[in-house]
Amino acid sequence: MGLLRSCFVRTQTWLQAGKYLNALASDLPSRNGWSIAQYAGDRSPGKSQRLLNRASWDERAAMSLVRRYAAAGLDDAARRSRRRRMTVGALDETGQEKQGSSTAGVKRQYMGCAGRVANGINTVHLSYVREKTGHALAGARQWIPAEDIRDPVKSLVTGLPVSLRFRTKGQLAIDILHDAYGDGLAFDFICGDEVYGSCTDLREYLEGHGQAYVLRVASNFMLTLAGATKMTCAEAVNKLLKAKKAWEVRSAGQGSKGERWYAWAWLATASRHHSLLVRRHLKSGELAFHYCFVPDGQLASKARLIRAAGLRWPVEESFELGKGCLGLDQCQARLYTAVLRHIVLVMAALAVCAVTAAQLRDRTDTQAAPPASSDAPPPADAGLIPLTVREVRRLLATTLDRPEPPGHTAHWLQWRRRHQARSRWFHQRARLERNYALVS
Repeated sequence: MGLLRSCFVRTQTWLQAGKYLNALASDLPSRNGWSIAQYAGDRSPGKSQRLLNRASWDERAAMSLVRRYAAAGLDDAARRSRRRRMTVGALDETGQEKQGSSTAGVKRQYMGCAGRVANGINTVHLSYVREKTGHALAGARQWIPAEDIRDPVKSLVTGLPVSLRFRTKGQLAIDILHDAYGDGLAFDFICGDEVYGSCTDLREYLEGHGQAYVLRVASNFMLTLAGATKMTCAEAVNKLLKAKKAWEVRSAGQGSKGERWYAWAWLATASRHHSLLVRRHLKSGELAFHYCFVPDGQLASKARLIRAAGLRWPVEESFELGKGCLGLDQCQARLYTAVLRHIVLVMAALAVCAVTAAQLRDRTDTQAAPPASSDAPPPADAGLIPLTVREVRRLLATTLDRPEPPGHTAHWLQWRRRHQARSRWFHQRARLERNYALVS
């Protein structure tokens, strides 16, 4: 919070942001305006709501500071291990289900968090990943449907900036990366799923900046092979990778249960900078296609590309930690700026936990050596895994917990009941008006 002080005009707003951040790292079962205000010791949710909706502070500058803090902390932890660690920028989007139509960017769309089409909002994120060290969210942009931007009434109600223009998710990724480069962040590779691999603008932007990438593409993505032959990724696999020797079993990196083994094939294209990396699941045979770009002066090898492809998954873990531990998907704000401010404060809390866990990784890892064979006897003492982000968050919650002032719980019990009674009365009146209109 000391680093973020320059982003706030008033000291009171900065102190309220600190209370909000502490509440995010707490053990609250849900983190909404009411629960955060009660945890912070406020008499009503007004201060927390004002922090997100109307207070004067620069959330974009705060995001920049959080990004630099996370990158510097993870880089320092990687340097302490004295081994070269790959740095990857992983792009992905995540959503939050919402009710009604008054939230900025809300729309019926496929929500990965729900696994179905639902009413909700989507936000594109960039995760800063240091191989075998740690990862943290380093940038975000909310996706807003074009029809909302064109509608002046909807734009005014949801607080959309006048200068806002429609951007696809791939174009939002360009904006996030532009900010990251401006803050001095450097990546060995940029990774993303098919949403970003299919975005021509994003690929051209990365190539124009000499940025290597490994992006997932669909099976019908068109390749240009030697001799100007054109075929889709699926056709290239069927025609050119039939031989068993074309595939090599390699690990995509270590997961919580051990190495993640896949069969891999690497196919050259007409361009000496581009190639296709194909991953096949050893059991199901399911294929995943990665379109790769490596500029001049950088090593282009199958092993290096496989390592990069395997480092895309930490962004999913960042979403899981952000939602499960810090309330990333529990924001009840509806205005465009308020949603972004909640995301920035969650990113700050996650960065603190991620950097702490990364810097304590080697000091807290006392695990026994992994088994050498399937019939190896268990060790007498399995030791302890490194301190995780979840455990750091729990330690923070215990440290930040403080006793409530006298009568605080009783006050909030009365406040909630009175507010709910008032809301119920207005809902009943609105229903009477609708019923009268239907009858008449």
